[in-house]
Amino acid sequence: MQDSATVAAADIARLAGVGRAAVSNWRRRFADFPAPVGGTSSSPLFSLAEVEEWLRRQGKLAEVPLDERVWQQLRAGVEDLQLAQVVGSIGTFLLFGEAEELPVTFSRSLLDAVSELAAERGAASTFDFLYDRYLEAHSRRVVTLPPEVADLMTALVVPDGGTVLDPTCGLGGLLVSAATAGASRVHGQDRDEDAARIATARLLLRGHDAVIRTGDSLRADGFAEVLADAVICAPPFGERHWGYEELASDVRWQYGLPPRGESELAWVQHCLSHLKPGGHAAVLMPAAAAGRRSGRRIRAQLLRSGALRAVASLPVGAAPHALGVPHLWILRKPAPGDSVPSHVLLFDASDVPWTQLGTTVLDRWQAFASETGDQGARALIELLDEEVDLTPLKPAAGAEETFSSSYRGLVATVAELQQALRDVQGLSDTHSELPKTTIAEQVRAGSIVAYQAPRQQADSGKLPVLTVDDVLAGLDPSGRTSLSADMVRLEPGDVVVPMGGRAFVARIVQEEDAVLGSGLLLLRVDPSRIDTACLAGFLRIAGTQASGRSQSGTSRSDLRKVEIPRLSLEEQRRLGVAFTRLERLKEIVGRVAQQGAALVDLAITGLGSGKIDYPYDRGIREQRSQAADSGQWPQKGQT
Repeated sequence: MQDSATVAAADIARLAGVGRAAVSNWRRRFADFPAPVGGTSSSPLFSLAEVEEWLRRQGKLAEVPLDERVWQQLRAGVEDLQLAQVVGSIGTFLLFGEAEELPVTFSRSLLDAVSELAAERGAASTFDFLYDRYLEAHSRRVVTLPPEVADLMTALVVPDGGTVLDPTCGLGGLLVSAATAGASRVHGQDRDEDAARIATARLLLRGHDAVIRTGDSLRADGFAEVLADAVICAPPFGERHWGYEELASDVRWQYGLPPRGESELAWVQHCLSHLKPGGHAAVLMPAAAAGRRSGRRIRAQLLRSGALRAVASLPVGAAPHALGVPHLWILRKPAPGDSVPSHVLLFDASDVPWTQLGTTVLDRWQAFASETGDQGARALIELLDEEVDLTPLKPAAGAEETFSSSYRGLVATVAELQQALRDVQGLSDTHSELPKTTIAEQVRAGSIVAYQAPRQQADSGKLPVLTVDDVLAGLDPSGRTSLSADMVRLEPGDVVVPMGGRAFVARIVQEEDAVLGSGLLLLRVDPSRIDTACLAGFLRIAGTQASGRSQSGTSRSDLRKVEIPRLSLEEQRRLGVAFTRLERLKEIVGRVAQQGAALVDLAITGLGSGKIDYPYDRGIREQRSQAADSGQWPQKGQT
């Protein structure tokens, strides 16, 4: 083991089997806790040997696990930018007993430790562990496809026992999904040699039949002779130097020369060129590719030939190269003698929850492909205009259906309101004063630990991020990012407050798999001393008071000075229950107001258009109909 191995707070928490809050408490409470040896003030690094010794003295650790030793030794012996190379070389070592291009800074002890770990847990499991830790360490540099999207693309186009190609395979996520789902042989290519080596190890160590090559698939196709049953591809978006000049006369451009600024259409045609007749491809695309004027001729030709079969909008974060809503194009290589389809499937799944995404999209596609009908099917003749816009649109509900569902929703909400009123009917007046303390005092006492999120750039990772807008609007985490060691993971019961505002909007966290976004402060309590709901309630009181002061010109409130009750835990819980019920009452009252106003507007519009009937009016309408038949009332269309 190298003495230079270092660990971050998250690593220490993992070693001891505790949360990061516990590590922060140890650093404050114990004077002999190891001092940082590197990193930054917000993300310090500690000596692994010193941490191990301290944990053992405190009785918090019997021995550092072997896998953790291997990872920390690996990371200590190389610069961060070389991690991919080292992980790939260790994959080669696990496969063939040799480590290609391993930096000279490593001693034989690392490979011996890797061998020992592989003997203990297996070569494939060992590499999966190192791969996962590499992604965690490089979460801001490495973007990967969410597993839900990879599995969806595989389910849509990969036949059982078929051959599969991914011309931009990266670290092999799509190919691993395809091979796991039953593909008999997979081929992949990527420009990055380290990524290709990692993808090779991931597949071969799992026993899959795979061939991965290095190179630019557009300029130097490593599988020019291969025709696959399915092609799955998540190409880079917005590349302007993809080879427009040198590839202008390439035989792959059967549907037209891709414009210089539309590299994605080059990848679409590359994928089609590698399909067997009748084979399918699933390609992630930017939403703009469905409507850019420069690509309309190629889109029209893809429709006329029957090659483009479906376009689906996916949720934000579904593509590693897009910040907004990406699209998924499903294509089919026309076989000789095939008739040109008359319809294409366009549908919007951008609002579908991640847990339901695969089932929803697959059901829609199978219904369309089996010709059982789908409301998203569009006739080609409707799309082949001057724009050839393939952007999926949300279907609009009919007036009667909307009114009926809105009416039922309002009735259900009113029933919730009645129950919420019954829950608070026991509140009564009192003139007693509560003893108070402040947030700052409780932080100093260790009852509350405050966390602030590091500055982070939004990317296309798979980890949800709770943003300031989410807290203010009461929404689920809407951001997406990749995991890094300095991020603050949310835990149920945390209280989150926006920073820098004139009022405090407190939210009690319910999510487990999300991280804290920039501009938010997280308060994590000692549950044996502070009740979370009570704390959140007094933060909301402070917010209301701060709002009133801001209107009279008073300076903004200081979170540290917010007063909370100095009460027993039982009394705090009693107050917390009351606060929770009142917040629920406030939320339901707001919903009743919104739903009631919307229902009235729908009814007025529907009655005016004749699409909604009111029973009281039926007798009048019958008299009007009789008068019209006798010529005493104007017929429809007359004045």
